[in-house]
Amino acid sequence: MALSGKIILTMNLDNKNLSLFSNKTNTPVSTPAPVPSLIPKKPLSVSELTERIKTMLENAIGSVWVTGEVTDFKQAVSGHLYFSLKDENSLIRCVLWNSTSRNLKFRIENGQEVIILGKLSVYKKSGNYQITVDAAEPKGVGALQVAFEQLKRKLEAEGLFDASRKKPLPFLPGTIGIVTSLSGAALQDILNIIDRRFPTVHIIISPVKVQGEGAKEEIAQAIDDFNTLTLPPHQKGWCGGVPDVLIVGRGGGSIEDLWAFNEEIVARAISRSSIPIISAVGHEIDWTIADLVADKRAPTPSAAAEIVLPIKDELTGTLDHLRQKLVTSLQHQTEMAQGKLDALKKSFGWQAPVNRIREHYQRMDELTIRLSGFIKQNMEKSGLALAEKSARLNALSPLNILARGYSITYTGNKKILKSVKQVKPGQDILTKLADGEIKSTVKEN
Repeated sequence: MALSGKIILTMNLDNKNLSLFSNKTNTPVSTPAPVPSLIPKKPLSVSELTERIKTMLENAIGSVWVTGEVTDFKQAVSGHLYFSLKDENSLIRCVLWNSTSRNLKFRIENGQEVIILGKLSVYKKSGNYQITVDAAEPKGVGALQVAFEQLKRKLEAEGLFDASRKKPLPFLPGTIGIVTSLSGAALQDILNIIDRRFPTVHIIISPVKVQGEGAKEEIAQAIDDFNTLTLPPHQKGWCGGVPDVLIVGRGGGSIEDLWAFNEEIVARAISRSSIPIISAVGHEIDWTIADLVADKRAPTPSAAAEIVLPIKDELTGTLDHLRQKLVTSLQHQTEMAQGKLDALKKSFGWQAPVNRIREHYQRMDELTIRLSGFIKQNMEKSGLALAEKSARLNALSPLNILARGYSITYTGNKKILKSVKQVKPGQDILTKLADGEIKSTVKEN
């Protein structure tokens, strides 16, 4: 039988010694016929044989680097990964425990060309040999780049990069939250630029790790904390509630240094934030998942400080200029309106109603004068008629008769005495003359 590049396992059943060698010379290997005298009187169990094979393989081969294409990939509920590596001629099973898979920077998928480091082992239950994987990386492309592209495709499919999800930045925020490292140069750059542009703005800093173990959790937690932040209204410069905008980022570095901002937990925190977020990670050429999810991407932390605030002096100058333009415009509009009003007053359309009103005023004056003359004339006529009637009435008045020497005598009960028979001696009578009255007593009649 001819074997090419295969691993040959031989076993001496007498001394139970196992040895392993590889035939790479394509030389025929003959299989000796069994010798009846060498058959042990006490046979091994399958488990015992498998254990011996396991011990021999694991000690003889140890850790190996293997490259191949991933196939038959499965992930158990426990998080352990099971797959096979294959090439044109062979296939070997692999297992990647959950404790190790959590440290991978990319997701293993069917069809990937990968390089793995692992230990050859035997799964005793089935007797199959496999590789227990300790590390893995994509072949030809860095693991971080593959992980970046995988997460990018996933989040893009969910719509986390859509422009419709982007929140507008406030024009003039009263409070700015910053998520970054206290020791990094990025924070000082942001603070210096903000101080030059608008020194009266209020700033709240949430210090976090920006690289290494625990960085992604701290960044995500800081974003969540800002969204639920409340401080006492009496605190100087604070009006209560959450900040108006957040700057999340760090200075430049390698892709490994910036990797916390490519983690899914950070992308999710940015996506669910109700506060607009400016991502400011690294240099202008650096792009992270955080940049794609954020409401605004700044090429550098310094640029973020320039984006988030206008320059106060320029804004004041602009307001003064606009105020002057407004005053000038109002004055011009007032003058134009006054000119139109003056022209309208002089126009026929304006004068016609005025003239009509004036005509009515004149007509009223004429009627008033005529009414006054009519009343005066009637009063004069009535006065003359009254005087005439008064003279006629006066001529017939008993008083005028009395003035001519006549008198009127009344009895005691105020009745006019017309006959001497109306009185008796001793009775009082009253005689009325033109200039007075005389009381007398009748002595005889």
